[in-house]
Amino acid sequence: MTTITSTYKIQAMLNPDKIAIQTTSHAISNMEWHKIVCRTANWLDSITDSNRTVGIFMPSSVAFLQLFTGAAMAGCVAATFDAKWKTAELDRRLAVSSPSVLITTQKLAKRLSNMDLNIIIWEDAQRQIQENDSSWNKEIDGETPFYMGFTSGSTGVPKAFIRSHNSWVASFSCTRNDFHVDETDYVIIPGALIHSHFLYGAVSSLYLGGTIYLMEDFSAVRVLEYIETFPVTVLYVVPTMIEAMLFEKRLVTKPLKIISSGAKWEESSKRKIREQFLNLSMFEFYGASELSYVTVLSDEENKIHPGSVGKPCHNVELEIRNDNMKAVETGQIGKIFVRSSMVFLGYIHPQSRDIQSIHDKNGWVTVDDMGYLNDLGFLHIVGREKNMILFGAVNIFPEEIETVLMAHPDVEEVAVVGVSDRYWGQIPIAVIKGNAPKKELKKLCRENLSVYKQPRKWYFIDMLPHTTSGKIARVQTRQLIENEVERN
Repeated sequence: MTTITSTYKIQAMLNPDKIAIQTTSHAISNMEWHKIVCRTANWLDSITDSNRTVGIFMPSSVAFLQLFTGAAMAGCVAATFDAKWKTAELDRRLAVSSPSVLITTQKLAKRLSNMDLNIIIWEDAQRQIQENDSSWNKEIDGETPFYMGFTSGSTGVPKAFIRSHNSWVASFSCTRNDFHVDETDYVIIPGALIHSHFLYGAVSSLYLGGTIYLMEDFSAVRVLEYIETFPVTVLYVVPTMIEAMLFEKRLVTKPLKIISSGAKWEESSKRKIREQFLNLSMFEFYGASELSYVTVLSDEENKIHPGSVGKPCHNVELEIRNDNMKAVETGQIGKIFVRSSMVFLGYIHPQSRDIQSIHDKNGWVTVDDMGYLNDLGFLHIVGREKNMILFGAVNIFPEEIETVLMAHPDVEEVAVVGVSDRYWGQIPIAVIKGNAPKKELKKLCRENLSVYKQPRKWYFIDMLPHTTSGKIARVQTRQLIENEVERN
């Protein structure tokens, strides 16, 4: 099957009454879901021009998923925008993506400052969609781009990455073969669909023919109630969600598979969850927005290779290279290169709008993570060449925060670093050289950054450490702060 929605018609014919999506308020059958997505695809096809990028600025909901899959069916590119982003964050990403149309709610539309956008309010769109045909017969090639997400470069300016249908369809094969999830499964999606882990979990389950339980916002109590009430077999989570569920101290005896991503799952948490979930299979994986799945680590493998992120998925090749781009020997640290059919197409050039590939001539890609392979082929991550902070399941790029803080006239230099936190994995800490009052810097962050990006702690110092080339030495800065935290 060439597109992420190409199985919907078959499922509607073979199992029309099987539940595809269950929410707290209603259930949607395979047949109903197929018709909803087809109507949405026909509507989007009629309102987009040669620019086939559709912006989705919506809360996590069935409507978000309907627009995302409808855009994919229509051969459009869905650019997704987080409802938690501030106006400045939205503006930067809208400038990068330049959607033909932006679909949002009446409430969220008030946060948009660019009145030149072609904005359609979801409450109006619903009525328009209902007037469209409930079947779709156009063929979409598998190499067609369908998903635009955002990451940040070294300057803190957002970059838009592009995925093709083929890349996700290949990833669905990993879901079936490496995580052993298929059409017989009942899957809880407890996190926001703006995050690719949960969006992918929902879309892959629908493609494979399973049933998803979609939660519009996370609640540990409600997740546990769903597990007790419905025939749930699979739970997509990030480690912070697991911690919240452990806090409830509920005993779960039914068989359950947990798929975790977003941050390293701590050993203490794994031990605790086995005590409360008595019939559990645990999987965690290493991957990236640009790479999709890279390695997977099962529950049993984790007992033998703690600290590893697993072995390559069944359709992934790995190579560890040194600075001269030569493959290193087993056990030696180098940059991780990946080759698979799941990697992304490239980044969107902000001016030309062309897709810029980062593949080398032989199809290998790296996101600059560093690691090594042990003698049994298990990958160990030893650090990230990038400066990204892993806050729970969310990637925070310090350059974006630093740009905001440097706008204050009394900030001479600033470095934002991530330090270890038992609950979140890492938290952002701001290290400031200058005379700017902390109260004013906090206000600046509140006005320009989402809550999760705002520094959790503040340190004011006379001099930041620098490298020989004059750049701020982030590793040394982090070490200084971690030593300070330990002393306190």
